[in-house]
Amino acid sequence: MPFDDLSSLDDDALLVLYANGDPMAARVLTGRLAPVVMAHAYRLTGNRTEAEDVTQEALLRLWKIAPEWRQGEAKVTTWLYRVTANLVTDGLRRRRGGSVDLDAIPEPEDDRPGADQVMQDRARMDALNAALMTLPDRQRQAVVLRHIEGLTNPEIAEIMDLGVEAVESLTARGKRGLAKVLEWQKKNLGYQDDD
Repeated sequence: MPFDDLSSLDDDALLVLYANGDPMAARVLTGRLAPVVMAHAYRLTGNRTEAEDVTQEALLRLWKIAPEWRQGEAKVTTWLYRVTANLVTDGLRRRRGGSVDLDAIPEPEDDRPGADQVMQDRARMDALNAALMTLPDRQRQAVVLRHIEGLTNPEIAEIMDLGVEAVESLTARGKRGLAKVLEWQKKNLGYQDDD
């Protein structure tokens, strides 16, 4: 039977043809099913190499059971989905050294902040930058060096050519000035009274 004629047959019929010795049926079925199995295996494993291995093994198992396949009892794809899931679970068990239920595997956590958190952080930074610009230059420099850059008071004193007490005074007055400027924005920036 020509290749084009085979591609119009359903999976069951192709599997029966393969079982009866038609290698072209296996090519058509592989071309049709391998991408489906690969996609499913990749979604379950998250690893392309593992998914390729699972795909090969699942298709090998399909070819092995072809002579016993009973048309109409189950869909070939349904059988392959089940075999694929079992192969993935078996692989997880081997790697982890025990029994693992796929449903028990937690979804990977996304460490990135959500869009709402990114927007709130940006709003807070914009408000802080605007408030910093309201401070006198020396206070702003002391606050930035201490609380944004994380330098110690002696380091700031050296940079600003001041005594440590003068830096402490500038920093304290700068913080009070920032608190006063930002007070009315506290709620809009997502801060509570205890923040």
